[in-house]
Amino acid sequence: MAAQDETPRTGVEQFSLTGRVAVVTGASSGLGAGFARALAAAGADVVLAARRVDRLHDIAREVEKYGVRALPVRCDVVSPDDCAAVVDRAVAELGAVDVLVNNAGVGTAVPALRETPEEFRSVVDVNLMGAYWMAQSCARVMRPGSSIINVASALALVKPFAPQAAYVASKAGLVGLTRDLAQQWSGRKGIRVNAIAPGYFATDMTEAAPRAALTEFLEHSTPLKRMGKPHELDGAVVFLAGDASTYVTGITLPVDGGMSGH
Repeated sequence: MAAQDETPRTGVEQFSLTGRVAVVTGASSGLGAGFARALAAAGADVVLAARRVDRLHDIAREVEKYGVRALPVRCDVVSPDDCAAVVDRAVAELGAVDVLVNNAGVGTAVPALRETPEEFRSVVDVNLMGAYWMAQSCARVMRPGSSIINVASALALVKPFAPQAAYVASKAGLVGLTRDLAQQWSGRKGIRVNAIAPGYFATDMTEAAPRAALTEFLEHSTPLKRMGKPHELDGAVVFLAGDASTYVTGITLPVDGGMSGH
């Protein structure tokens, strides 16, 4: 990674991640796998972290086609020890951690009066606390100029399509956590902390939603009147990961078809 006082890169160079090491949680499928491919295409070596190790090996083979290194590591982000172990392996085998994409997440759609304490806690444990444990572990080894990207949700900013109290609360908490960690770490440690807030994209979670009702909802709630395509998140994560965003920290960037501004 280039030191902050070196001659700044310009133009397309700002989007190159060559020589950097990125950790992506929840990388075994969906948006996480897409983030891993996007970072690899920009030149980063990628640590793939998730609970489903068998799927990680498949994603690793796809990532390596970009001529970079891929390291699959089993990780349950609710365990601080698992998070620390991912970072230890990244440093031992790839030499550093320069970028973290906190993507691991789960979702439920349960009416609030029927949601059990266990159901609520299980979502918050993964989406909010798991992101915190992983950010802590990475920040301990990150050098100045590094970047943490928390994957929040447009539902932290606007009303949801379905009853999702635990999911919405956890993602709104992640937006607040992003601001706080940016305040703590950006000036003192040189680590930028930002979030992206995806709208509705084709993932395992959205596949479970009634398609006709979701389509009608998007028609009325987004100016683009459609669900996002996974590759439409690539630019946001690459932008926030590298030198193109060196003066950007503490923000939440919606990628939601205009939903949050509608």
